Amino acid sequence: MELTKPGGAGSGLAGKKCVPCEGGEPPLRPDQIDQFRPQVPDWHVETVDGHPSLVKTFTFKDFVGSIDFVNKVRDVAEGEGHHPDLKIHWNKVRVENWTHATGGLHENDFILAAKIDQLVKS
Repeated sequence: MELTKPGGAGSGLAGKKCVPCEGGEPPLRPDQIDQFRPQVPDWHVETVDGHPSLVKTFTFKDFVGSIDFVNKVRDVAEGEGHHPDLKIHWNKVRVENWTHATGGLHENDFILAAKIDQLVKS
């Protein structure tokens, strides 16, 4: 997997900006999740620690590639003010997006997933 520069504005979810969540708003309903999923087709919804998460595993040539990717994800996440859970396994990075303030999925999770997808070229 080859990395590209972070941040390029695009259309759809990748062109949006995450909005701060202060809590009190409900997580996305299943029908709302289904509307966003086609825009991040390689991600799937999985229950992690009792809450739904948007999950994808990225594979790289080696540990250095994984860490380079994690650093680029860090930059995008900081810019969006929305931070995924990252699990590094030598040449793989598992990304889990969910919104703590809603206790589930939010549009921000899909926006961040689309921006993370822009970091790599298949």
